[in-house]
Amino acid sequence: MAIAIVLVIMVAASVLFHFLSPWWLTPLASNWKQMDDTLIITLVITGLFFVGINVLLGYIVWRFRHREGHRAAYEPENRRLEHWLIGLSAVGIMALLAPGLIVYADYVRPPREAMEMEVVGQQWQWAFRFPGRGGALGTSDPRFTSATNPMGLNPDDPNSQDDVVVLGPEVHLPLNRPVKVLLRSKDVLHDFYVPPFRARMNMVPGMVTSFWFTPTKVGKFDILCAQLCGVGHYNMRGQVVVEEPAAFEAWLAKQQTFAMTQAKAAQPAALPGTGVVAGAGASGNVEQGRALAQSKGCVACHSVDGTQGVGPSWKGLYGSTQTFADGSSATVDDAFLKKEIEDPQARVVKGFGPVMPKLPVTDAEVAALSAYIHSLGSGAGAAPQAGK
Repeated sequence: MAIAIVLVIMVAASVLFHFLSPWWLTPLASNWKQMDDTLIITLVITGLFFVGINVLLGYIVWRFRHREGHRAAYEPENRRLEHWLIGLSAVGIMALLAPGLIVYADYVRPPREAMEMEVVGQQWQWAFRFPGRGGALGTSDPRFTSATNPMGLNPDDPNSQDDVVVLGPEVHLPLNRPVKVLLRSKDVLHDFYVPPFRARMNMVPGMVTSFWFTPTKVGKFDILCAQLCGVGHYNMRGQVVVEEPAAFEAWLAKQQTFAMTQAKAAQPAALPGTGVVAGAGASGNVEQGRALAQSKGCVACHSVDGTQGVGPSWKGLYGSTQTFADGSSATVDDAFLKKEIEDPQARVVKGFGPVMPKLPVTDAEVAALSAYIHSLGSGAGAAPQAGK
């Protein structure tokens, strides 16, 4: 009897919580109302089954409870009941699957006029690419990936030269224009997800996935990674800025093309033979260091604006004093950075975990990264900042 009462209370509480819960879907900001409709259909069907099964179970527990003078009847088969259960289950499963299959078929079939945008995921950062004036994206291949070409674009493909590359967490899109999103990952499984767009898709290493949507509201919307991709997964965030078409075109015109990034990377960089620079170094070093920070994923853990993430911010890091887990401390200079970059697990800075991987770097790359960190400001005389 007690079990039957508990089951009924559980059902009533669940239904009540659903209607009184403050947690609902974020306001829709794209054309995918069908996604919401499909979710509601799924919720209604599973909710009805949940209520029906548990209420039936409660009734059975009460109706056929043990009582003196009553004996249970053995009935191994009930064909009529089995047919009803099979029929209802089949109808329920079809009702769950059919809307999703119909919506998904449309989800991966973009209109012909859709604008293309490529999204590249890497632990734990985003990069974006738009076709240039030619209207077609250039080809890419992992073998072309380097410090100056973090997206692995084909330098011999004419279509790549005018591609617009956005190496950062913020991307802009025009209002009310269909966008075909091409997705690829450079390392592990990621998932590009913008909740108000109801749009998401896995990014699988070694293949290109795609979907499309049309932004319908002006504003800033968070980009999330919806697949657990490592210790910095929670920090793999970005923003989509939806704006009027004229504002988008103005923003796009300010971005660098692939050819521009390659020309800048080709500028001579006066690197000392030892691989250690004294101070910030030449501007070429700084630009090379900026590109390395993107291609090697440094910016996913180390911000350049003072905000904390998986690792310390690089803003004001140079010249500051860092304290290690064993109580010792050291001033951040070129020698300090060289040691931390080449062997990050040798000593752990207090306040952060030993999560920085050991990456293969040359002396020239270490020098460029040091120059870039130095260019972000000196922390001499500032309060110590923990980080690794």
